[in-house]
Amino acid sequence: MKHLRRAASPAAASALVSMVGLGVLFTGVATALSVRIADVARKVVTPAPRVADVEIVGIDRAAQTITLSHTPDTVLPGRYGVFTNGAGYVKVGAVLALDDRGVTRKLLSHIAAGTKVGPYASFSGWYFDAPEQLHLPYTEEWVDTPVGHAPAWLFSAGRGDVWAVIVHGRGTTRAEGLRAVPVFHAAGISSLVVSYRNDGEAPPSRTGKYGLGAREWRDVDAAIGWAREHGARRIVLMGWSMGGAIALQTSVNSAHRDVLEGLILESPVVDWRLVLRYHARELGVPPFAATAAIGTLSTPLTARVVRAGRGIPFDELDMVARAGELDVPILLMHSDDDGYVPSDASHALAAARPDLVTMETFEVARHTKLWNYDERRWTTAIRDWLAARGLGTTR
Repeated sequence: MKHLRRAASPAAASALVSMVGLGVLFTGVATALSVRIADVARKVVTPAPRVADVEIVGIDRAAQTITLSHTPDTVLPGRYGVFTNGAGYVKVGAVLALDDRGVTRKLLSHIAAGTKVGPYASFSGWYFDAPEQLHLPYTEEWVDTPVGHAPAWLFSAGRGDVWAVIVHGRGTTRAEGLRAVPVFHAAGISSLVVSYRNDGEAPPSRTGKYGLGAREWRDVDAAIGWAREHGARRIVLMGWSMGGAIALQTSVNSAHRDVLEGLILESPVVDWRLVLRYHARELGVPPFAATAAIGTLSTPLTARVVRAGRGIPFDELDMVARAGELDVPILLMHSDDDGYVPSDASHALAAARPDLVTMETFEVARHTKLWNYDERRWTTAIRDWLAARGLGTTR
């Protein structure tokens, strides 16, 4: 005779249903968080296309003006660029009006009559988007890097042995660094404006993902070697944003440290963990999820899930903690309202190495737009810093 199971009481049945429901809910939440964490980690290391971050409200060709939507960047004084759909890259100048419609700026590029311009665009601090716009002689060169031949622009300033190697930031290309060439050229310093793996110009790496400076420095080191072969005897490294992180890694790892005379860092990433936690807060991601995303990227096993290769060595990229390893003068320029890379780590680095770091703090210039906001102050800071170290002569 078969034994019959005793029917569960209504209370027990209800408790069981609740437990199953909580288990399903917990599993769902955990799965959703895991997906979110992986997504955050993946985005950090994935080269991304330019983002349309501004709306074109109107263009007045007769008055040569363009009206853009209000953003923290579009209201900044100075000269900038706008990537459009239809008119390509256009340059804009002074703010002429602020009203309910938007921000009206002087249009410095000609937009032909009949040109259809899309409603969304990307605001940029590049200003110069091609080397010929500097009206200085240059040549297109190729640097043999660990991932293949990478293009570079060489602006020769004559027979001087001091060269600047200029490194762009995340999600940009060589053109970002063109703003620095004139101040170096005026000081008799040749400029090598370089590309590096996964930036869309240099060859990709095996993973096709950013190393946040931990791997890209090898391409910059190859560029320094190329410069030495072509007459450079003293090198100044300049980097914007992630390019600053790359420059810092190059300075402590390079096979050519004997020729490095100094670093110029503009809106640099000095500690990636601080940057990632800042962006997590801005996106409403819980702090523990941001920490988990950093852990995902730094652990070889989980890093492979987001195709970040062997993982990102965040301890090595924390240059505040490694400040004692730095041994060349540094000019560090950062705006306290950066909005993308907080200036906290830059201030911490300046405090840790006051013997090496000269800090130029801006307040309204935002991220990598210090030249655009106050070209005179930016140029003077670099010129004076170079002169104080005997690096070039002002013409």
